[in-house]
Amino acid sequence: MSRLLSLWMIAWVGVSFVGMGQSVPSEAVIYYNDACHDCMLYLDRELVPVLTELGIASIVKKDYISERRNRTELVERSTKLNVPAKLQGHLTVFLGDKVVLQGHVPMAIVRDLLKLENLGRYERIVVLQDKMSAHGDIPTSYQVWGYAGDVKEYPIEAPIENYLAWLQTNHAATLPVSSTTRDTQGFLPLVLGAGLLDGINPCAFAVLLLFMAFLFTLQRARSQLLQAGLIYIGAIYVTYLAIGLGLLKVFTLSSEPHLIGRLGAGFMILLGLVNVKDYFWYGQGFSLSIPSVGAEARERWMRKATLPAIAVLGFLVGICEFPCTGGIYVGILGLLSAQTSYWSGLSYLLIYNVMFVLPLVALLLVIGNRRVIGQVSRWEVQHKRGLKLSQGLVMIALGVGILAWFV
Repeated sequence: MSRLLSLWMIAWVGVSFVGMGQSVPSEAVIYYNDACHDCMLYLDRELVPVLTELGIASIVKKDYISERRNRTELVERSTKLNVPAKLQGHLTVFLGDKVVLQGHVPMAIVRDLLKLENLGRYERIVVLQDKMSAHGDIPTSYQVWGYAGDVKEYPIEAPIENYLAWLQTNHAATLPVSSTTRDTQGFLPLVLGAGLLDGINPCAFAVLLLFMAFLFTLQRARSQLLQAGLIYIGAIYVTYLAIGLGLLKVFTLSSEPHLIGRLGAGFMILLGLVNVKDYFWYGQGFSLSIPSVGAEARERWMRKATLPAIAVLGFLVGICEFPCTGGIYVGILGLLSAQTSYWSGLSYLLIYNVMFVLPLVALLLVIGNRRVIGQVSRWEVQHKRGLKLSQGLVMIALGVGILAWFV
């Protein structure tokens, strides 16, 4: 009898040691979309009652769609806790800084994660199940990451114990992965490269060459040519930036930012295929080009040749060339909406548009005489198909890269 009592005491001490210093998080912060009916049902009928039952005293709900500051707060908190972009869902629940639930995580998993004997088995954990069965999208699996090794995926009926056992066995052999580094280390180079690629396109070059050739016919001095060209380019910059700001604001208000990111990348790939098509069948079917609508207005303002008229011309060209160059822009804007807050996205947008007009500035500086402008014009005509092919292939690669690494 005394031996059995001793064994029981040893077991009790062992369990107590595992859970020592561990307790259920005291606060839950929920970022949700009030317009999502299924989300509200999940919260009110499943998650909130279970969290209350498990002893979480403070449950705070924040609508990140209606209140922009909540969206900014969500992005900042996800970044602080290194939550990978591919594990971010349409509904996010932070249980302290220890457990992050994304989407509609089954209650069995929530209960098991918050068991005292399990709290000591992981430092921090993210679980994603983003499908909503009420929409006919029946969940079949969930993903989980304990800040070590790779993200694991399990059948929806599999207990979280499977992952916790794997984590305990392999934690020492796997290096923690910084998701922020992994997801954003290529972010700035991507924005820089995409902006530069967007600026190197036949649409923008053709209009600038036409404009500069017209200025030569007016016998303007080189300094006047440069001044007019810079005003023209500056107007394009402001116009393109304004278009981007409007789209970014719309995208960041979406209840499905990662879906927007994926759609933007898909749109970039689609237009890249159109450019590749133009290399083989130029002018056949749909092509990316400046629309003929507004051509008379552009020519009329160009012939006025005053500085205000040149600014208006740049504005018109910026609007009209968006259908030709907007594929890359929309893809990057979708990425920014999924990965950043509005104000953080704005800083990237400013950089992107500097890179967008940089080729025009370079071209302006080298076409200060008739001979050079003639050579550049002939080169642009001769290599238009090659430019289309190169740009199309890079657009496809960028779109695939965004889908694979960022959203």
